[in-house]
Amino acid sequence: MTPEAPPGPRSGPRPGTRSGTRPDLIAAGLGVVLVTAAVVIGTVIDRPNGTPGSLHLNWPPLYARWSPHIGPGTPAAIAVAVAVIAYGPTLAVRLSWRALLGAATGASMAWIWSLALIDGWQDGIAKRLTTKHEYLRVIDRFEDIPATLRDFTNHILMGSPDNWPAHIAGHPPGATLTFVYLDRIGLGGGAWAGVWCITVGATAVAAVLIALRALADEESARRAAPFLVLAPAAIWIGASADGYFAAVTAWMVALLALAATRKARFPAVAAFGAGLLLGLTFSLSYGLTLFGLVAVAVLLIARSARPLPLLLAGALVVPLALTLAGFNYWEAYHLLVERYYQGAGGNRPYGYFVWANLAVTVLVVGLATVAGLRRTLGAAPGALRRLRTGESTATDRLVALVLAALLALVVADLSGMSKAETERIWLPFVTFLMAAGALLPPAARRSWLTAQAVLALTINHLLFTGW
Repeated sequence: MTPEAPPGPRSGPRPGTRSGTRPDLIAAGLGVVLVTAAVVIGTVIDRPNGTPGSLHLNWPPLYARWSPHIGPGTPAAIAVAVAVIAYGPTLAVRLSWRALLGAATGASMAWIWSLALIDGWQDGIAKRLTTKHEYLRVIDRFEDIPATLRDFTNHILMGSPDNWPAHIAGHPPGATLTFVYLDRIGLGGGAWAGVWCITVGATAVAAVLIALRALADEESARRAAPFLVLAPAAIWIGASADGYFAAVTAWMVALLALAATRKARFPAVAAFGAGLLLGLTFSLSYGLTLFGLVAVAVLLIARSARPLPLLLAGALVVPLALTLAGFNYWEAYHLLVERYYQGAGGNRPYGYFVWANLAVTVLVVGLATVAGLRRTLGAAPGALRRLRTGESTATDRLVALVLAALLALVVADLSGMSKAETERIWLPFVTFLMAAGALLPPAARRSWLTAQAVLALTINHLLFTGW
């Protein structure tokens, strides 16, 4: 089979990528101001007497502590950053499509691994998923899975006997069962769990690229690739279970986009596969039900409802299996809400986190994405108008996909059920926000990529993040 040739040069500027350097810099500057305000005000609120208080954070607004350090991953992280900045934009244009997917996934994995190893093998990877709040602490309680699922809701509340650790109580059992099954096939323990999250999480880049190519065009995907790779979000993908969640949601969107645009060899299989992953998404995190908004947006962008029946059929499989095994979603969610307010969620002030969460998002997506989102919002009215009339451009469709992820994130923020720790909780949403980097002008790409790398390296070397 002859490899696909990379797209040739276009005549004239792409919509949404025209000059606007000054507004981009202003947007990035406002992002810096927002983060600074969140740090200063958070510290004042939390420590009026010098000791941590209602925010339950050591370094607000992040779940982290001040800990300047270097580690074995430092040289590798710097090398990966330099390589992506120097060669990423060029290779993204010149490589064949399949080679680009492989290169982007490999580079993303190298970036995530190197950042994680700045904290060392034990603290950066092997111990991350073994702390008192994490899934691996309860593996032995799932020896009889159906019995444990039937009894699951009896251990959610803080006052219940043998109450679940925070992450198990706060999620449907799909997340915990992932690590239970890894343990059963001989991949037990924190090291294998960390490797799983990093390896699967790194594939989210390829999934987003496939979705962009299907919904917008190949050039848009190629322009976004370096920004998806060199993302500050990689700090929290390695190693947190939410990095794994991000990959599941990204592949769901990719398969649905292929099915809706009929660009898959077997669209029906892609639609049902997207449904299976959507159902798995609902079984990994209650908050990720908001990805239903992104799924609807994909169908609207593609102007097709054809995949809907198979999507819905597939989406029932995992939740139905858990229900038949004895898990009660409805009861568990309502008990979770009660548990949330029994713990830190009941003390953390909504009035601070409703905007400080957005400051955290700036740190996770980086200033390049902030500039890209500025362009996204500026292009939104025209893009949505042309989508309604069926006259949309590739950039319009890219803008719509990013807007859908942004809308889901805003709804999550306003719900009050994500007060703090959103650097990991919102990884599935921010993965698509970073596609906005495709809107930045070619001449400025390396500068913006440098800003992304410097931010990620600074955070990872000055702070010890909790996830």
